[in-house]
Amino acid sequence: MNKTTFPKILEKRHKLPRWLKLLLKILFGIFLFIIVAYMALAFYVNTHKKEILASITAEINENINGKLVAESMDPTFLQGFPRISLRLKNVIVKDSLYNDHKHTLLEANEFNISINSFAFLRGALEIRKIEIEDAKIYLFVDENGYSNSSIFKSKAEKKAEQPDGGSFAEVKNFQLHNVSFVSDNQKGKKLFQFIINDLNGKLKYDSDGWDADIKLDAFAKSLAFNTKHGSFIENKKLNGNFDIRYNEEAENIVISPNDLDIGDDEFNIKGKFNIGKKNSEFSIGIVADGILWKNASNLLSNNISKQLDRFDLEKPIDVTCDIGGDLNSEGDPLIYVKAKIKDNRLHIPDGIVDNCNFTGIFTNEFVKGKGFNDPNSAVKLLNFTGNYKEIPFTVDTAIINDFSKPIASGTFKSQFPLEKLSNAVDKDLLVFSNGTADVSLKFKADIVNLEITKPIFSGLVNIKDGDVTYAPRNLRFKNTNVALDFTEKALLIKNITLQSGKSVVNMEGDIENFLNLYYTDPERIVLNWKVKSPQLHLGEFLGFLGSRKTTRIAKKKTSKSTLSENLNFLFEKSNVAMNVQVDKFFYNKFYATDVKANVLLSETGMFIKNARVNHAGGFMDVNGSLTQGKTLNKFAINALVKNVNIEKFFYAFNNFGMESMSSKNLRGFLYSQANITGSISNDGKLVTNSMNGTIDFDLQKGALVNFEALKSAGKFAFPFRDLDNITFTNLNGKLDITGEKVKIHPMKINSSVLNMDLAGIYSFGKGTNIALDVPLRNPKKDKDITDEELLEERRNRGIVIHLLASDDEDGKVKIKLVSKKTSENAVETNKSE
Repeated sequence: MNKTTFPKILEKRHKLPRWLKLLLKILFGIFLFIIVAYMALAFYVNTHKKEILASITAEINENINGKLVAESMDPTFLQGFPRISLRLKNVIVKDSLYNDHKHTLLEANEFNISINSFAFLRGALEIRKIEIEDAKIYLFVDENGYSNSSIFKSKAEKKAEQPDGGSFAEVKNFQLHNVSFVSDNQKGKKLFQFIINDLNGKLKYDSDGWDADIKLDAFAKSLAFNTKHGSFIENKKLNGNFDIRYNEEAENIVISPNDLDIGDDEFNIKGKFNIGKKNSEFSIGIVADGILWKNASNLLSNNISKQLDRFDLEKPIDVTCDIGGDLNSEGDPLIYVKAKIKDNRLHIPDGIVDNCNFTGIFTNEFVKGKGFNDPNSAVKLLNFTGNYKEIPFTVDTAIINDFSKPIASGTFKSQFPLEKLSNAVDKDLLVFSNGTADVSLKFKADIVNLEITKPIFSGLVNIKDGDVTYAPRNLRFKNTNVALDFTEKALLIKNITLQSGKSVVNMEGDIENFLNLYYTDPERIVLNWKVKSPQLHLGEFLGFLGSRKTTRIAKKKTSKSTLSENLNFLFEKSNVAMNVQVDKFFYNKFYATDVKANVLLSETGMFIKNARVNHAGGFMDVNGSLTQGKTLNKFAINALVKNVNIEKFFYAFNNFGMESMSSKNLRGFLYSQANITGSISNDGKLVTNSMNGTIDFDLQKGALVNFEALKSAGKFAFPFRDLDNITFTNLNGKLDITGEKVKIHPMKINSSVLNMDLAGIYSFGKGTNIALDVPLRNPKKDKDITDEELLEERRNRGIVIHLLASDDEDGKVKIKLVSKKTSENAVETNKSE
């Protein structure tokens, strides 16, 4: 600054108006007075710390029902200028009944207060600001409802003590830093615990109470409305602002809607708390837009989150939560959570639901008036739609209620192409193609260990024009129609049409007590079938022979088994009782009509009872069984044959494996009783040498036509007799079958060409040894004799030749002339065998 500048400033100051100069002097005097007074006050405070501390504690203690104790006090003048700031060290606040419950309300390393300087000069103590650092606040409510928060006197108590209207000065600001806050309500079994990093609050008072503007930075360790069930927002960061209104007359605190960060998500929070002795009800409203399912679940108590954690949604959802109850009541408050899910992807224990839409609601008061508890808790899913493994479905309302023993219920509906089932059922079990399915089922299921178990269904499943392959037996069905009617007592199966190759089968049936047995004892399941078919080709169902093919599917059904595993176990273990009526029946060369039978299919095989088959002009009554094996299937048959054309009968059964005689050589009508066991391969062929049993037969009006073995032997012995067509009036006998050998019991044959007695062994392989005694007398000479005794006497007159039919080295049967003794020895040998 040069020499000419300063005189100019002085010249300008001298030009100020007089009144302004006077005002400046007054303000400077006031400022100087304040500085001097503040320094004097500071000097006084610094030299009278013990007296001031005693005064402060006495003033506070007069306004509380308890006692505040501070170890020391230091002034911090510049911190709260122009107020006086005091720092209290090691402050302890206890209520009047501390000796009974032993819970200190406040322990603070530093308790800073700012007091009104001018009021202090008048001798009054008015605290305007409180700041607490490194402290513990413990609010306690005992089992009888007493709380150490009663240390704070009510307005009525203050008026009674200070009728002149004086009161403890209103705190305008308060701050908390590194403070542990605990609210332990043992009467209501509630525990709230927070670590408050920073809390800044400003208070405005009026005649009705006060308003607080609070900024919070904290960490929630527990917000347990029921300590038995765990905490809400456990171990979550809290950051946000609160606008709080306290109404002293109504004795309630109202929190206006404000945004609060909990963890990594933002919420809008509002609430109301009644803090009077007669009314301790509260309500909290929470809104979260765009929160992930897992994040929302992690904010809830364990008894709720463990149910919700069974599921997950990939996209954020909108959630609202209302909590209400009584702070002094034991048990949970009312909890009502609502979430809207749109175009989301839902993960469930059994898979994924795509294009998921629903409104989800949780409440712990499912039935009004029955309390807020697990037995009265429920989850509702409204207007549920989605795609499960590409199968679209809808559920109008699904409910999971009673969290102590959870039960799920609802109505499931779906319409979809049948081939979509291939995504849900293992292809090693069932393969679907073509056709449609229409499902409408009401369901009810227990939830055990957080898994849905033993669902009970009622409703309909309709399958139309479907193609299905049952892979373990390689059975294919075309144009299949099925109607499944699930009732409480049974499964009714209606209007089934199966087509496999040329076969068409119509069925209906029922399974009594189906669902109960399905879950508890599938081996006892019996499917009662009524089976009708206009034509059935058995060869197309040979997959039922032999054991089921080994698949990748688990063989034992468990509570966590998949749908494929459960179906596989059911098909393997259940039994099928069929009442069969077939108009036309085909198997290789065998053809029958009007087939009727009762058939039982089980895990081990097939049982046939009271079967009647019309075949070759007669009929067959059959009872039998088929026991399945890996490569061979054992059968047992008890058959009665009446009036069956023997030519067609032998043709149908491939001549029973005989090579020297065929159906072309036989005529007549067969009557027979047979008990036979044997083996059939998995492709339906009779296993050579496997048969055992007995056959009693009676051939009426029989004939042996062009039987080369007999013609070659008789053309020399009987050159003038008709060996091309040998007729029999009546032919009966008994055969014992043992493997490849058939034992022919001694039998008499009376024919148009010759008579003979025979006995021996016929072998399908090697070992044929049949003795024949043939009288050379021409039977035509005795054709007019009717007396049986006379006929028998004349039968063996004349020359009787003895023949032996046996196979040579090539296995061909040859007939040779032998002595009587050789013939008799052969018969005796065959008898002994």
